[in-house]
Amino acid sequence: MEQTWLNSDMFQWVVLPILIFCARVLDVSIGTIRIIFVSKGQKVLAPLLGFCEILIWLIAIGQVMNNLSNAMAYIAYAGGFAAGNYVGLTIEERLAIGYLVVRIITPKAGDKLFGALTEAGFGATKVEATGARGPATLIYSVIRRKSLDELVEIIHAQSPKAFYSIEDARVTNEGIFPSPSVTGRFRLTAMSGRRKRK
Repeated sequence: MEQTWLNSDMFQWVVLPILIFCARVLDVSIGTIRIIFVSKGQKVLAPLLGFCEILIWLIAIGQVMNNLSNAMAYIAYAGGFAAGNYVGLTIEERLAIGYLVVRIITPKAGDKLFGALTEAGFGATKVEATGARGPATLIYSVIRRKSLDELVEIIHAQSPKAFYSIEDARVTNEGIFPSPSVTGRFRLTAMSGRRKRK
């Protein structure tokens, strides 16, 4: 009975491709997260995820090789790879692991922005500079990835014309980071301020 079910058209053309698709989504998602952990120097989690990733991949590719005449298996394999990239990146965004270096360049004096950042609990370093259009202020801040939206909101509220760039920080030592209650309070204030101006 079991052998008959495995050889049935329903299993071969519907169930098996779905299983291959799900396996690919899972292993590619794990692979995407593993690469991010490798870049952040996670020496324990990265190999563990790598083991799970390759084990699931072997199962998926084994099923494809055993069913070379099944076109749906190829489509499911490729579709699972594409969907897995999307799912992996979405998971990584939700996890928001690690730290970021934010460089902000404001025209003229950036005292107002610098004060708002420090008041919100962000560690920041201010340097007076000269740009192509005259005096400017360069502000550096190292933040948790989870705090990026709050920091960008402060920049837009205090210095809309500021230029900023963001990049990953692999290793950090010490630092000043805001508590969620502090940044949440600023977000509500900034939003209510924008509504009043309208």
